[in-house]
Amino acid sequence: MFDSLSERLQGALGDVRARGALSEEDVAQAMRQVRLALLEADVNFKVVKRFTAAVKERASGTEVLESLNPGQQVVKVVRDELTELMGGAGRELAFAKAGPTVILMAGLQGSGKTTACGKLARHLREERGLDVAVAACDLQRPAAVDQLVKVGAQAGATVYEQGTGRDPVDVAEWALGQARADKRDALIVDTAGRLHVDAELMDQLARIERRVKPHDMLLVVDAMTGQDAVNVAESFAEATALDGVVLTKLDGDARGGAALSVRAITGKPILYASTGEKLDAFERFHPDRMAQRILGMGDVQTLIEKAESRLDERQAQDLERKIRKNQFTLDDFLEQMQQVRSMGPLQSILKMIPGVGSQLGALQVDDRELDRLQAIITSMTPAERANPKIIDGSRRRRIAAGSGTDVQAVSRLVKQFGQMQKVMRQLARGKMPSLAQIASGR
Repeated sequence: MFDSLSERLQGALGDVRARGALSEEDVAQAMRQVRLALLEADVNFKVVKRFTAAVKERASGTEVLESLNPGQQVVKVVRDELTELMGGAGRELAFAKAGPTVILMAGLQGSGKTTACGKLARHLREERGLDVAVAACDLQRPAAVDQLVKVGAQAGATVYEQGTGRDPVDVAEWALGQARADKRDALIVDTAGRLHVDAELMDQLARIERRVKPHDMLLVVDAMTGQDAVNVAESFAEATALDGVVLTKLDGDARGGAALSVRAITGKPILYASTGEKLDAFERFHPDRMAQRILGMGDVQTLIEKAESRLDERQAQDLERKIRKNQFTLDDFLEQMQQVRSMGPLQSILKMIPGVGSQLGALQVDDRELDRLQAIITSMTPAERANPKIIDGSRRRRIAAGSGTDVQAVSRLVKQFGQMQKVMRQLARGKMPSLAQIASGR
């Protein structure tokens, strides 16, 4: 996500950050590099011009240039301006005080709108504890209703649908009546997409809006389409009462042009971002956190929130007890690995840790290595997982064959786990092992 933009911006600011003293020419040179990085990231030209002018004005003042650490101050200015560019403090959905909160979802075909409806439904149900229903009003695209029924079921949401033979405006009104009767907390209305913005689409959206009176109308745009996404958002904002944007496929957007341009061009905030194919790969869009990620500063707050939502407190207490009593087994290790993986790709998690993301660079962390570790552990018997010391040569050959790996991989895992247990024993006794001890396993 934003890998190329992040790399270019960090490179442009690296020299400035390292210097003990800065001149206005140093700042101007850095801004030229920042401008090029943003233009190559497909950020709107007018947005780039306003952004670099604002940063240069703030960073060239005596308060920054004569500070104790001017380089860090310049980076802070860039971070603050990036945050403001993407929406400042951000915005939450407008939830109803009584009755169902109605969210109208719009967008072009191929933007991921129907899947985004399911992801938003799951998010509202899991994160806010709401009883959510989804209305199938995309009656133009073949199989759209069937897709929403499937996605809605996976999200744990009720799907209101009447097939494809009715007027979508009538279906939307009927679904709202059902949501009220069933006392649902929220109703997400999936509307028809088109291959391009046209009068018919806008008229249908306007008629549905008049019938259901949504609390928020959200536009779903594909982040990977760059300036096309921004142009679509601008057209919708001009023709409809658009309230906000949902960016899909943000995990595949190495450049970042859409995320950095859409709010500045339309004036509408980005509320949510889809960061993967799975239904749980969906999160609130926080401009300040995104700015920190782009500049390699990490995102501790999101990491904490992910951990709190995925990790069980009782399991954590049980794990602590096992470590203190030297009862940590490969079953426990496997369980912890699976919980970490539930938070998302390991590469993305590491980039949220301050200082780590900037060190990764182009290095790719291969999640398939975790798949291999899991295959090896699950190929062991319960006795072997509880006490790896009993795994002799014949057992290693059997485990390797069962996991589709080799004996060396099994031996390496057993050795590394033994080293981990020794470190844990020292920590349990209140001793901090040295790096040499950790490396050697002593």
